Amino acid sequence: MTNSAPGGLSAGTVSLITATAIVVADMVGVGVFTSLGFQVTDIKSGFSLLLLWVVGGIVAICGAFCYAELAAMLPRSSGEYNFLRRIYHPAFGFVAGWLSATVGFAAPIALAAMAFGIYFKSIIPGAPPLLLGFGITWLAALVHLCGVKFGGAYHNAWTALKLALIVVFIVAGFAFGDSQAISFAPSAADLGYIGGAPFAISLVFVMYSYSGWNAATYIGGELRDPARNLPRALFAGTAIVIVLYVLLNAVFLATTPMPELAGQIDVAIVAGTHVFGGLGGRIVGAVICLGLISSISAMTWIGPRVTMTMGEDIPLLRPFSRKSKQGVPAIAIVFQLLVSNLLLLTQSFEAVLDFIQFSLAFCSFFTVLGLIKMRITHPKMGRPYRAWGYPVTPIIFLSVTLLMMYYLVVNRPLQSLAGIAMMSAGLVIYCASRPLSNVSPSDASETVA
Repeated sequence: MTNSAPGGLSAGTVSLITATAIVVADMVGVGVFTSLGFQVTDIKSGFSLLLLWVVGGIVAICGAFCYAELAAMLPRSSGEYNFLRRIYHPAFGFVAGWLSATVGFAAPIALAAMAFGIYFKSIIPGAPPLLLGFGITWLAALVHLCGVKFGGAYHNAWTALKLALIVVFIVAGFAFGDSQAISFAPSAADLGYIGGAPFAISLVFVMYSYSGWNAATYIGGELRDPARNLPRALFAGTAIVIVLYVLLNAVFLATTPMPELAGQIDVAIVAGTHVFGGLGGRIVGAVICLGLISSISAMTWIGPRVTMTMGEDIPLLRPFSRKSKQGVPAIAIVFQLLVSNLLLLTQSFEAVLDFIQFSLAFCSFFTVLGLIKMRITHPKMGRPYRAWGYPVTPIIFLSVTLLMMYYLVVNRPLQSLAGIAMMSAGLVIYCASRPLSNVSPSDASETVA
C-alpha cells in the first residue's frame, strides 16, 4: 500500500538518483556557458577566475547543508513555502510561494526556452527560435502530465546525456583544444583581484549560475526516505555541478584567448571553435540545446509542486491542489506553462529575472536564518540530519547572500524595489485569501514557531 505524502502526492515515488538529477539539471543551465565573458573583462587571472566558481560552489554547498536539515526536519514538498510558513508565519511562506508560483520558475523556463531556440539556430540556421521555445516548453509539460514515473525516466535520460556530453567536451578540450599561455596557480596579483569590486560583482552572477542547489526540497514529499535521501541528493547534485563548473571554465580559459572571450555572451561557442574547429559552434550549440531540455524539465517538474502545496492550505487556490489520474498537479503544471509562455512571447523576461533576484535571495537568506532560529527555539525537535559545520556553514551562506542583496540594492535599486513590491503584493493577496493557517491536510504543515 502506498502512503500519502505530506506534499499531497504519493510518497516514495522519486528515487535518490532522480532527485539528484533534478538538482543537477536545475543548476546547469545557460549561466555557466555565458557569464565568463563578463568576468574576464576585469579579472585577468586564471586562478582568480576559477576561484570565483569554487567560492560560489562553497556557498551553494553551505546552503545545501542548511536546507538539508530543515527538509529532513520539516518534510513536505514546496521548498521555501514550507520552511518559511512553519518557521516564521504562514504569511511569510505565502510570499515565498507566491514568487515561486508566478515568476520564480516560469521566468527561468522562458529564458531557457529562448536560449534553446537561439542555440538551435547554430545547428540549423533559419530555425524559428520563438516556435522552438514554445515547442520545448509544451513538450516538457506534456511529459510531466503523464505521471511521475514517466516524467522521471524522461528527465533522468536527458540529464544523463547532458552530463555525458559536458564530460566529453571537457576531455576533448584538454586533449585537443588550442593551448593558451595561462596559469591557474596563485600569484601576488590575485590578492588585488580577490579584494576588488569586480570579484564581488562577478560572484553575484556566479551564484545565479549555481541557483537550483535546493531543487530537491520542492519534491521532498514525493521522495523515498526523505530524511536520508534528500540531504544526499542536495550534496551529490551540488558537488557534481561544482566539479563540472570549475572544469568547464578551466577548459574555456585553457583553449581560448581571453580577448576573444571578453564581453562575449556565447563563450561556449567561441571556445568550441578552438576545440572542434570549424564545426565547433554547431557541436557546442547542440550540447547546450540538449542540456537545456533537462533544465526545462526540472523546473516544469518542481515549480507546480509549490502551487499544489499552497492549494492544499489555501481555499482560494484549492484548484491547483487537484491531481490527475496520473497523480500529478495538472492544473498547476498548465498554469506554469501558460505563464512561462506569456513571458516567452513578450521576450521581456530578462527584466523579470532582474527584479526577482533580490526576492529569491531574500527568501533563501531567511530560510537559512530560520535554521539558526530553530536551533535556538526548538533544540529538542527531531533532526534526522544535522547541518554539517554548524554554525560556520550557515554564517558563510548568510554573509555572502547579504552581500549579494546589498549589491543588488545599491546597483539595481529599481529592480530590487520592484521585487519588494511584488512580495508586498503577495502579502496583500494572502490577507485577502484568508488561508487556513491552523488547518492543513497534515501535521507537517503546522507552524512550529
